[in-house]
Amino acid sequence: MRWDKAGPNSGGRYTNPFGVLSVTAGVGVAYYMGDLNDGVNVKHLGLGPSISLGVAYRLTEHVSARGELRFYQVSADQKYSKNYQNNLSFKTFNPDINLGLQADLFAYNKHAPVNPYLFGGVGATYLNPKAKLDGVWYSLPPLTTEGVKYKRMPLVFTAGIGVSIKAGERLSLGLELCNNFLNSDYLDDVSTVYPHPDQLPSDIARLLSDRSYEIGEPLRQPGWNRGSAKSKDSYLFFQVRAAYSIGNRAQNIERRKTRCPKF
Repeated sequence: MRWDKAGPNSGGRYTNPFGVLSVTAGVGVAYYMGDLNDGVNVKHLGLGPSISLGVAYRLTEHVSARGELRFYQVSADQKYSKNYQNNLSFKTFNPDINLGLQADLFAYNKHAPVNPYLFGGVGATYLNPKAKLDGVWYSLPPLTTEGVKYKRMPLVFTAGIGVSIKAGERLSLGLELCNNFLNSDYLDDVSTVYPHPDQLPSDIARLLSDRSYEIGEPLRQPGWNRGSAKSKDSYLFFQVRAAYSIGNRAQNIERRKTRCPKF
C-alpha cells in the first residue's frame, strides 16, 4: 500500500512494509564445536554442508520474523586432537527448525543497496550421531555409549550476523554467519565419563564406547573423563543467501493492476 505523503528516507513515496513476505534459501558449510575437537585443527576441520529453506515476514521498517527448515552435516575425529588416545569419532547429518527475528540496520523504505543485519531465534534439532566400526556405520544414541539415554530433540538457540545486497527489484543476495547453541552436550554422543562395561546393552556398544584399544592404548577405567559436561555443543553455519520478495496483499493487487490495464 502506498501513500502520496513522504515517509522517512522515502524520496517522496512510502511503502507500508507490514506483511511483506519473502522466501529465503541458503547454502554453505557447517562447523562443529564440542568435546571431540580442542581448537581449530587444519588437518581435520570436520566441515560439512548446510542448507536452509525458509520465509521472512516483515513486521516493521527494521524488523522481520523469520522461520527456516535447515539441514547440516558435521563430524570430528580425535586422532587429530590432543586427546588422540581416546580415539573417538562421529559423523552426523541432522535436520533442525528455527524461528526468530531479524533486525536490519537500514529501514525498509530506504532501499539501501547493502543492508547489514543481526538475528536471533530458537528452535530444535534431531540428533543422530553415528560412528564407523569395521566398515559399518552405527547409530550411537540407541547404544547409550555413556550409559545415558539422552534427549534426541534438544532446543537450539541461534544468533548471527549477515549482510543483504540488492540484486534486483525483488531479489537480494548476501552472506550470513550463524552460531547455533545446543541445549545438549550430545551432538557428538560424548559428554561425561566412561561407564562400567556392564552398564552397556551390547558388545557393539562396548566397542564403540571405549575405542582406545584400536590404537594399542589400554582401556579407560570407568569414571575417567570421556568428555566434559562443563560446556554444551554448538554448530556454526556460514552461508550464501538469497531472498525473493513476494510482497504483501496490497502490493500484489497493485502489481496485477499495473500488469493488466483496463481499456
